[in-house]
Amino acid sequence: MNHWPYPRILAHRGGGKLAPENTLGAIRFGASLGFQGIEFDVMLAGDGTPVLIHDQTLTRTAGSVGHVASTPYREIAELDAGRWHGPKWRGERIPSFEQAARLCRELGLWANVEIKPAAGYERRTGEAVARLARELWRGAGQLPLLSSFSPVALAAARSVAPEIPRGLLVGRVPPQWRETLHDLECVSLHCNYRALNLRLAEAVHVAGYALLCWTVNDRRSARKLLRWGVDCLVTDALKRIGPQFS
Repeated sequence: MNHWPYPRILAHRGGGKLAPENTLGAIRFGASLGFQGIEFDVMLAGDGTPVLIHDQTLTRTAGSVGHVASTPYREIAELDAGRWHGPKWRGERIPSFEQAARLCRELGLWANVEIKPAAGYERRTGEAVARLARELWRGAGQLPLLSSFSPVALAAARSVAPEIPRGLLVGRVPPQWRETLHDLECVSLHCNYRALNLRLAEAVHVAGYALLCWTVNDRRSARKLLRWGVDCLVTDALKRIGPQFS
């Protein structure tokens, strides 16, 4: 990738820390602040429906007992995913990937879709997310980017929809990052910003890949990373590091 054709600052999980994560309300909130790109997580419910959620259990964000991978979406859809974030968000639901994608297209938002498989569901999740993304963004001027910590999920996504770009998510950048990016035909490396230094940033670009850093919430770090040429920052601090941050 010779350049990064997507927004430079992304709202983490839709609305950062200012809205209940991975909900339609969060996506609308991020858009209301002027963000043109968002990031969110997709996992399979027990019936195979791709849904927006980060954790493998429903406890933290929905206040319910159970695992996402063993709960059908008809049950997940009834849970309140906003109440934990405050009274004004009461009634926000855990949306399906289809609902979120349609909202993104309606609002003109670009999406970095993190494939977030439950343990043991890596291949199935990669295939399902890529297949649905191909359908939901059919005819769009710009496709989403599919990212994941799971090479298995990314390989599965490539097998189903090779035309949708992919990014490899890592915490620490592994020594074999070049080989992994090449093998998975990724366009970008997505790393914890604390694991990055200038020399490594330059090496990623020289190798022909774009570079995204997560989750950057202070302005000093954000400015340093942009000076290093980092192509994209994901942030929870939507008002401190806004869409036009420089």
